[in-house]
Amino acid sequence: MSTAPAGTAIQNAASTSETRFAFGKNWQRFLKVLNDERIMEAENSLRNMLQVEDLQGKSFIDIGSGSGLFSLAAMRLGAARVHSFDYDPNSVACTQELKRRYFQQAANWAIEQGSVLDAAYMDRLGEFDVVYSWGVLHHTGNMWLALENAIRPVAPNGRLFIALYNDQDLYSKVWTAVKRRYSSSIWWRVPIISVCGSFLSLRGLAKDLILLKNPLKRYTQYKKSRGMSYFTDLLDWLGGYPFEVAKPEAVFHFFHNRGFEMIKLHTVGGGLGCNEFVFVKRPESVS
Repeated sequence: MSTAPAGTAIQNAASTSETRFAFGKNWQRFLKVLNDERIMEAENSLRNMLQVEDLQGKSFIDIGSGSGLFSLAAMRLGAARVHSFDYDPNSVACTQELKRRYFQQAANWAIEQGSVLDAAYMDRLGEFDVVYSWGVLHHTGNMWLALENAIRPVAPNGRLFIALYNDQDLYSKVWTAVKRRYSSSIWWRVPIISVCGSFLSLRGLAKDLILLKNPLKRYTQYKKSRGMSYFTDLLDWLGGYPFEVAKPEAVFHFFHNRGFEMIKLHTVGGGLGCNEFVFVKRPESVS
């Protein structure tokens, strides 16, 4: 069985040897503004999408843990076991820092460096009730293989919560070029942040004015978006390379064909950003 939708070529991860965006360094900046309010918003995001009140008695794996915020949220929601891993050593360090701050003595929170593209590594991790990967798998350089491997640790009746960038056709190709340029040289970063940051801000301003909304709320209330930071997410967006995208229907069919039922979907309405999916592993799909 192919690991990607028809017509989608699987790219060898070794071919993406171009400079990658330093996600971990970006997350280190985010930790400076992390507070209880942002952590509670992250908890609310998990509750809402997973349709649960807590994670008591559940095991949780965070694929591409980044800042470690959602691993921390899972711990605070009472997860019995949390496993966090990331390809970027600086992201691993961020997650370790959050454990040091909030759960220093917790034996049920494991953190390590690893790659979702490594099938053998994924198999060694065992099974989890909740497999979480938000905005990560499209940055691996081989998204469809990453999605295939993300299935491996899902326990029977377990939930898979992922978020992937929406495919905007030509618009996505333009952003891919921008991100590749940003990541290729430090000299491109200031002009790209200036030009593209201004473009995104003006676009947001125009939309808010048309809808008669207060433009300042877009920034002052941004932390209500999963507890994140606008500037951190802006840099993540502009520099996030490798970069792949997928239409919601392609993701749905991919998992449906592998024995998963979609129970929750939140899209960006065909626009810019990540579509969120929650799937359940159907019992009949277990061999």
